[in-house]
Amino acid sequence: MKKTSLYLEPELDRALARRAAEAGITKAEAIRRALAQFVSDSSCPRIAAIGVGAGPGDVADDVDRHLAETHFGAG
Repeated sequence: MKKTSLYLEPELDRALARRAAEAGITKAEAIRRALAQFVSDSSCPRIAAIGVGAGPGDVADDVDRHLAETHFGAG
């Protein structure tokens, strides 16, 4: 295992110690489990957000008009 250090707010450290004790594990083990779950979570918020907003559609089809409307590059 690789050793890693981190800083926790005192309140978070107390809560971590309490939850780890309740589960009968060390704080380090609780952190490892939480990190393992975090990195294995396959849901990606950015991908889930695709299609949520509205826009002009495929801007690439009419890029010159869109650039002219926004006055991009004018100055």
